[in-house]
Amino acid sequence: MAEASEVRTQPGQGAAALELGNLRAKKPRSLWSDAWRQFRKHKLAVAGVFVLVFLTIATLVGPLVWTKDMSLIDFSASTQGPSLEHPMGTDDLGRDIFARILWGGRISLAVGVAAMAVAILLGTMIGAIAGFFGGFSDSLLMRLTDMFISLPSLPLLLLTIYLFRDTLRDKIGPNLGPFLLIVGLIGVTNWMPVARLVRASFLSVKEKEFIEAANCIGATRSAIMFKHILPNVLGPVIVAATLAVGAAIITESTLSFLGLGFPPDVPTWGQLLNTSVNFMEIAPHMVIFPALMIFLAVLAINYVGDGLRDALDPRKTTG
Repeated sequence: MAEASEVRTQPGQGAAALELGNLRAKKPRSLWSDAWRQFRKHKLAVAGVFVLVFLTIATLVGPLVWTKDMSLIDFSASTQGPSLEHPMGTDDLGRDIFARILWGGRISLAVGVAAMAVAILLGTMIGAIAGFFGGFSDSLLMRLTDMFISLPSLPLLLLTIYLFRDTLRDKIGPNLGPFLLIVGLIGVTNWMPVARLVRASFLSVKEKEFIEAANCIGATRSAIMFKHILPNVLGPVIVAATLAVGAAIITESTLSFLGLGFPPDVPTWGQLLNTSVNFMEIAPHMVIFPALMIFLAVLAINYVGDGLRDALDPRKTTG
C-alpha cells in the first residue's frame, strides 16, 4: 500500500500532462495557414473571390451555353431592352449584348492578368536587384524607376498604340497584335510601385539574423536572394498583384473607350462602352451592362486585395 501511495501523481500534474499532450497533437501552423484563417474572416474579400470565380467561369463557359451568335446583325431588333430572348438587350445593330459581354469578358480579364504578370515580374526583378546589391545598382535602378514614374502614362499609351498598332496588327494578327501591344505597354508603365515595394522589403529582410546565418554557412548569393529573402517578401507582392489586375482592366477599358484599344469587332467591355456612348439616351442598357461588368470585376479584385493585405500582415495572423 505504501508503494502504491508513493507513485500517486502530485496535484496538477495530470492537467499539465494533458495540456502538453494536446499541444503535441496540434498540427504546426504556417504563415499561409494563418493567412487563410485570417482571409476567411474578411467577408467582403470572400465575396470578392466568389464574384471573380463566377465572372471567370461565365466568360469561359458562358459562350458554350449561351450559343447566340454575337456578330449576328438584326436591324429589326435594334436597341431593344432586356427580354427573355436577349437578357441584356441588343445594341444599335441588333446584336445580342449578353453574348458579346460573355465573349469580350475573356479579353478584358486576360488583359488584366497578363498585364499584371508583366508588371509584377519587371517590378520584382528590378526591386530585388536594387535592394539586394545596393550601391551603384540601387542608385541606377531607382533613378530609372523615378524616370518612368515621371512619364504621363495615358498619353504615352495613346501615342505608342497609335504608332505601332497597325504594324503589329499586320505582322502578328488583327487580335494578337493589339493584345500583345496593350498588355506590354500596361505592364511596362505599371511596374514602378512594385519595384519600390520589393526594394524596401529586400533592404529590411537582408539585415535579419537568418540571412547572416546563411552567409556564415557559405550560401551563394542566388540562394540567399531567391530561397531566403524572396519568399519572405511575397506577401506584399501578392497584394500588389491583385490590385494591378483591376488597374489593368480599367486602363484597357479606357483605351478601348477612346478608340485605341482592340478593333471594333472585338467586343471587350471597354469597346462595348465606346460603341454605346452615342445611344445612352435611347438605349441606356447598352452602357449599363458593360459598365456593370467592369465595376463588379474591379470592385471584387480590390476587396480581394484588401483581404490579402490584412491576411498577410504578420501582426494580424497571430493568435
